[in-house]
Formats: sequence, C-alpha cells, structure tokens
Amino acid sequence: MQINASFLKLNKTPVLLALSCLFFYWAFAYNLVRTDYVKLIGLYIALFYLFYKLVQLLKGNTKALTYFAFAFRAIFICAIPNLSQDFYRFIWDGRIILEGINPYVNTVNALIAEGHAPVAQAYELQKGMGDLNASHFSNYPPINQLCFAIAALFSSQNILGAVVVMRLLIIAADFGTLYFGKKLLEKLQLPSYLIFWYVLNPFIIIELTGNLHFEGVMIFFLIWSLYLLHLGKWPWAAVVFSLSISVKLIPLIFLPLFYQWFVKRSTSQRAQHIPITPSEPCPNSKIINEDNINQAPNTFKKGLFKLNSFYAIIGFCTLLLFAPFYASEFINNYATTVALWFQNFEFNGSLYYIAREIGYTFRGYNEIAFIGKGIAVLVILVVLALSFFRQNKTTVQLITAMLFALSFYYFTATTVHPWYVATLLILSIFTKYKFPLVWSFMIILSYLAYLNINQANKSENLWIIALEYSVVYGVFIGEVFVKSFSQRR
Repeated sequence: MQINASFLKLNKTPVLLALSCLFFYWAFAYNLVRTDYVKLIGLYIALFYLFYKLVQLLKGNTKALTYFAFAFRAIFICAIPNLSQDFYRFIWDGRIILEGINPYVNTVNALIAEGHAPVAQAYELQKGMGDLNASHFSNYPPINQLCFAIAALFSSQNILGAVVVMRLLIIAADFGTLYFGKKLLEKLQLPSYLIFWYVLNPFIIIELTGNLHFEGVMIFFLIWSLYLLHLGKWPWAAVVFSLSISVKLIPLIFLPLFYQWFVKRSTSQRAQHIPITPSEPCPNSKIINEDNINQAPNTFKKGLFKLNSFYAIIGFCTLLLFAPFYASEFINNYATTVALWFQNFEFNGSLYYIAREIGYTFRGYNEIAFIGKGIAVLVILVVLALSFFRQNKTTVQLITAMLFALSFYYFTATTVHPWYVATLLILSIFTKYKFPLVWSFMIILSYLAYLNINQANKSENLWIIALEYSVVYGVFIGEVFVKSFSQRR
C-alpha cells in the first residue's frame, strides 16, 4: 500500500489521465453506435491525446504503462464489437471446424441452403456477418482458424462467450508482442518505452482487442521471429515466421527482403574482421587480403544456403499447417477468395482511386480488374528493388525495408481496412519514421467514408478519404524525402 500511495502521490496527473482513459474506453465499448460519428471521432481524439500524454509522462516507468495497457484492454472483455461484423464469421468458421466441415470448401449460404443449420445460432451468425461474407469461402489461414476453433471449443452455444475467448487470445498476443518487442528494442540499443506507441495506442486497443482483428496475433509471431533472427537463431525464426503467415498472409510480402540480411551481411561481416589499418600495415596483409578474397565466394555460398534453408523451412511449415484443410477444390477456392481483395473490393484506397478516375475518364467504366493486376505486379517490382538495391544488412535496415514495402502496398491497394495499419505501426517502432503513428490517428476517418448528405448514395465520401491521406502523405514525404535531402546537404 505504501508503494501504491507513493506512486499516486508522485504521479497524480498520469493516474488522472489513465482514469479518464478507462471512462472513455468504457463509453467506446458499451455505449457507442457506429453511425454516431460525432461521438466516435470525439472519443477517439480524446483517447489519442490521453495516450500520447501518458507515454510522454511515464516513458521512464514502463511497469506502470504495462499495467495501464492491461487495464484498458480489460474494459472490452465482455463487449460485443461495434465497429466490425467480421467476428460473426470467425465464430462460424470455428464452430463448423469442430463439426468436421472444411471452411475453405463450404460457404455459409451454401451450408444453410441445404436445409439445416450445421452449428448453433447459425442464422444469427449468417445475418450478423452479412451476405457478402456469407457468400464467399473463408480466406483466414490455419492458425487463425485454430483461434476460431478454440473459441468454439469453449463456447459453442453462446456468441458473447466465443467473443470473450477470442479477445483473451488477442490480448495474450499483444503482451507477447510487448515482451519480445521490448527485448528486441534493447538488443538494438533503442529505448524500450517505444513499444508503448504500439501497445498503448487506442487504435490498437480498439481495432484488435475491441473489434477482434487477429493482426495482433500475426504481429506477435512476426516480432518474435525478428527477435530470433536478430539473435542468429534463423531456423527457429523461420518456424515462427511461418506461424505469422498462417495467421495472415501479409508477411509473405517480406520474404524477398531477407536476401541481403543472409547473403550480403555475412560477406560484409567477414570484411569487417580484417585486422588491417592504413596507419599500421600488417606484414602479412597480402596473405590476409588474399585469404579474404578466396573465402568471399564461400561466404556468399553459405549465406545463400542459409537463405534458401530459411525459405524452405517457412514453406514446409506453412504447407504443413494448411495440410489438414486440403481438398481437391481448396487451392482454386482459396486463390479466388484472396483475388477478390485485388480485383473486386474497394475501400479507403488512395493512389488506386486516382488510377480508377483516370480509367473512368478514358474508358468510361471501372477498370479495377485491370488496375488490380497492375498493382500486384508493381508491388512485386518495388519489393524486389528494395531487396536488391537497398542496404538491408542490419536488423533496423531490414525492418525499415519491410516498412517501406508494406507502405507502398497499402498506398496502392484497392482496399485498406483500418486494422491493416497495425503492422505498419509495429514496424515503425524500430525505425526513425513516425508516419504510421500519424496514420493510426487519421485512420479513424475511414469510418466516415460512407458519410454522405444523400444517404441513398452508398459510395465513399472522397473528401474524407482525401483529408486522411493528405495528412499521411504529407508526413511520409516530409520524413522520407525532405529530411533525407536535408541530411545529405
């Protein structure tokens, strides 16, 4: 009690800020309707300001920040998500898996159309997820499906019970990210409090804990993998990386970026170990230089072998995790469902919307199918350029390349849901860039995208989208290009 009293006496302002956060999070979780836009934006702005001040004031007390992070998440434990309906599909997939039904080869509508409800609350789940979701095969990878199945195992008859189980899994993943994120920051000789720009961020708490998006679990495995890789335990890093892919497919975009970390890093490390300085010539310098030249090809081969082994382990483990769901129609169904995100769906895009308007001008119709394929090719080319022409030999350089690659993908994507930004935010923690933190604040505007004067018009309000991206691109250009140019001068 003396410690608590002392803490309260010395930290009155942070405690008041934290209590205010608890109240606002309660209002967000239990007393908010998504269409109440004024309240939505007001609560979010207040929470973001309080979060910013808390991290500023308590960056020297990570223990207190950890307690607050847990308390804020605990508020949501018994809340039904109010900004997303995806959780209904999560519950459905988990329950049909326990019934021995493959979610990759059976749509919700098709199963119910057969005249029977295969799981408890089937019609309520179908209505909750919406017809668009119910008409498509599941696209959630196997570790994600495992989480759904665990929720169904503990609560097969009650929606709220399944929500609570999934929420506890996501909270556990967030604290795993906190643990390995802090350790990686310390290894990189960066301030450990930086991890709280992610863990305490209201965007993360609301979108992951509140709305039950499993990016948090994917991020946990990704950060754990990067920590193991930094320690040199690359075989285990590959295994954990495959778990990340098996929650969400997005880490696949990072695979080419490991080339320099494995191949060129080994060569440069050997070069750095040559004990020769211009001021103190070594009598055997000729021999040492010749040895280094002779050993360089071997070092390159060893690095390439490690890289290929790293990829092989990832590929094997990922296929092994998908194997229980394999069926003759699985590959076609899964590929078709994933392709929808590139060629059919549109939400909160930026550069894509510009390309779409150009297409309308010259063609007179929406060319999303053509533009979507072009975007996929362009993203691959940019990732390859970052892999081979940018320095990615250190862990920080590698993570920075990941940040740039994923940012380019989201800048050009046809669909950018709010929770996608979570991966950018965690990567930015280990770099000097803050534009993902700014985006985590501005992303709330995407919930206003369908705010139109004419409610019959369901198209997005492009003025709101323009405001969101104007701020994000402004900070991005300032950090990446303007500051870089100034430093060179």
